[in-house]
Amino acid sequence: MSEKQQNGNGGPLAGLRVVELGTVVMAPYAAQQLGDLGADVIKVEHPDGDVSRRWTPQRHPGMGAANLNLNRNKRSVVLNLKESRDRAAFLALAATADVFITNVRPDALRRLGVDYERLSVANPRLVFVTAQGFRVDSSQGDRAAYDDTVQAATGLLALNQQVSGEPRFVPTLLVDKLCGLVIVQAVLAALRERDNLSGIGQHVEVPMVDTMLSFNLVEHLWAATLEPHGEFGYRRALSPRREATPTSDGWMVIMPYTDRNWRDFAAAVGRPELADDPRFSSLKARTANADEFYDLIASLTPLHTTSEWQELCDAKSIPASPVHTLAEATSTEYAKEGGILQDAVHPTEGPYRLIGHPVRYSRTPAALYRHSPNLGENTREVLAKLGFDPAEPEETAATKV
Repeated sequence: MSEKQQNGNGGPLAGLRVVELGTVVMAPYAAQQLGDLGADVIKVEHPDGDVSRRWTPQRHPGMGAANLNLNRNKRSVVLNLKESRDRAAFLALAATADVFITNVRPDALRRLGVDYERLSVANPRLVFVTAQGFRVDSSQGDRAAYDDTVQAATGLLALNQQVSGEPRFVPTLLVDKLCGLVIVQAVLAALRERDNLSGIGQHVEVPMVDTMLSFNLVEHLWAATLEPHGEFGYRRALSPRREATPTSDGWMVIMPYTDRNWRDFAAAVGRPELADDPRFSSLKARTANADEFYDLIASLTPLHTTSEWQELCDAKSIPASPVHTLAEATSTEYAKEGGILQDAVHPTEGPYRLIGHPVRYSRTPAALYRHSPNLGENTREVLAKLGFDPAEPEETAATKV
């Protein structure tokens, strides 16, 4: 991801204005993705700042490590929406936006007077995106939700329990990040409809529980797809033997998935008879006998070194990879060539590592237009263009909307 410090953003979303009222990961991650693609993202923060600003490590207060990537390509405006002056400024800002993204719960938005009904009156073209734990119109619409609780509510912990015997979390903020990407998809779909069909915006909901249930069911609906009381759970994925296996000098994952992969693998290990073994000769059979299949792989992988296995598998197009730590994964030649991690220098925080944007655009690549702003860094600049002076008396400012 190239660095382009310039007045106007480039990228495929240049000219789009996004207002974000988001905290932690989900909404900020979605807005960051849009900012990487050239949108003008204005992050509205409480005077205390987004929670991610307080995460350690950090060199200076309010500029936590995660914040440097989550809030890049944004401008920071501090407003206390409980105060009428700041709420008036926010409403004026929202009237200039194409998109509003928030993970503030619905009841809180209503109390603050910044719900869809209010903002859409002032700006009918606004795409108003809310992302919260549960559907707004459900009995749980205002229930608190975080990544951990949604993993529990949508079967992820139970899937791990089926494999390991314990209901363990997936060791990443999977829900927040996946739902953030779904927000981006929803924003782009609603914008296309607005610009090509209706000419008006709409309210788009991304409920975390619904999103993750849909995601988890793709393969795990399994036999219940065809029978109401059929079995849930894709057997191969739930095999307790589905794990990395030892080589003579390390660990590796080797996945002879297709029938041709399996025949080539059997020949490569000097066991051609395995190609016709009825337990493994077809994808259906390998899935039904997943435990035995993975046990067999594990018994064979110690025959070669990791590099020998990689060469052997690459020669026959058999999917395979060594087991990398995150540090190792980001240090491979592949990762370096792709700019997955880049060195950058923040105006106040100094050297830091920038996470590259993964998608490639041949004409309008993603770029770093702005380093993550300090809290409220752009308040005066943004509000002045709306006709507000942060220093003027509250009663004067409140009359402008």
